[in-house]
Amino acid sequence: MGDTWTTRAETGADIPAIREILLAAFPTALEADLVDALRADPAAWIDGLSLVAADDDGRPAGYALLTRCHIGDSPALCLGPCAVPPERQNRGAGSAAVRAALAAARARGEHHVVVLGHPAYYPRFGFTRASAHGIGLTIDVPDEALMALTLDAGRPLPAGTVRYAAPFGI
Repeated sequence: MGDTWTTRAETGADIPAIREILLAAFPTALEADLVDALRADPAAWIDGLSLVAADDDGRPAGYALLTRCHIGDSPALCLGPCAVPPERQNRGAGSAAVRAALAAARARGEHHVVVLGHPAYYPRFGFTRASAHGIGLTIDVPDEALMALTLDAGRPLPAGTVRYAAPFGI
């Protein structure tokens, strides 16, 4: 059973804790370095779409980031590094951060999100295989790992190749 989390946009004071979360959750520093690079890229960074799930003390326990990408020529968002430290996994902090990020994107009028991630995790948020919508990448990844979501039921997903922000290196 999960804990109760307060979700909010990251603040400057959260950056060291977010870095700690990323370093604890991933085997190398690449994801933490990627988030730092995205913060520094005005074409990629969108204030308010880097979300934390905070514990009762206000300390970040889960993290989710949405950044700008394109599907073909259509603007979209990429769900970037999402993380929870190992000692807090399976308690709902990650899901709370992802849900808050998607809600913030909807509130801003964004329409589409792609994620390159674990196919057993992201369908719970409504993501489906991107290939079913004619969405692909320029690199080889397992078909089930690239997923897409429309945030507006009245707007179908565009087809095309995903172009990520420069810090992704794809």
